[in-house]
Amino acid sequence: MLTTLNTSYTDTRAADLAWALGREPLPALATLDLELAGTKLQLRLLGASHQVLLEEERGICSETVACIAGSSTPLPLGVAKRVDDWEYEFAARVEVLSPGSFAGRAQELLALVSDHPHGLVGVFPGSPYAFTALLAQHHEGQMHWRTWHAYPQDGQLVATRTRVGVRVRRRSSSTDPRRKAVGPAPQSRTGRNPSRTDARPR
Repeated sequence: MLTTLNTSYTDTRAADLAWALGREPLPALATLDLELAGTKLQLRLLGASHQVLLEEERGICSETVACIAGSSTPLPLGVAKRVDDWEYEFAARVEVLSPGSFAGRAQELLALVSDHPHGLVGVFPGSPYAFTALLAQHHEGQMHWRTWHAYPQDGQLVATRTRVGVRVRRRSSSTDPRRKAVGPAPQSRTGRNPSRTDARPR
């Protein structure tokens, strides 16, 4: 889905982006609601980049990458955390491209995401290559999404990848019903172990 955002271009530099988990939903300029393999996912375009809300029976996971006032957490290169019953992984990189390469890369991403049923793109006024794009998919029991934040004036493209999967809890041996307790062999009425043979002649 492609939309033109009715707002000024707020996040003008890649260095201004910050990352946060667990924030409440922020005012959105455009949203895309998805349900993939029973998991609800909302992709949100903000005036200052993006937010993704994941909702399941076990709870809600919220990721925000944006110019957040008062935030002290810059955009990290990589994060691996446990969020309730989920394993959360995040990675980001900044590509610096020449004007020609930037235009070509922007056109490819705009075409890819805008035509995808699980994609959302918002173009900011003033430049056809100033955009934020999000693309989600469900693969092998895990939720994945990718985002791109384009800054044509600097030739910078910020790309992020996120994976959220259910944490598998190991069953302890003491509570595993498949494991049987091993105890001493039963004794006969005479007090002797029946598994032993009496070698004495009769």
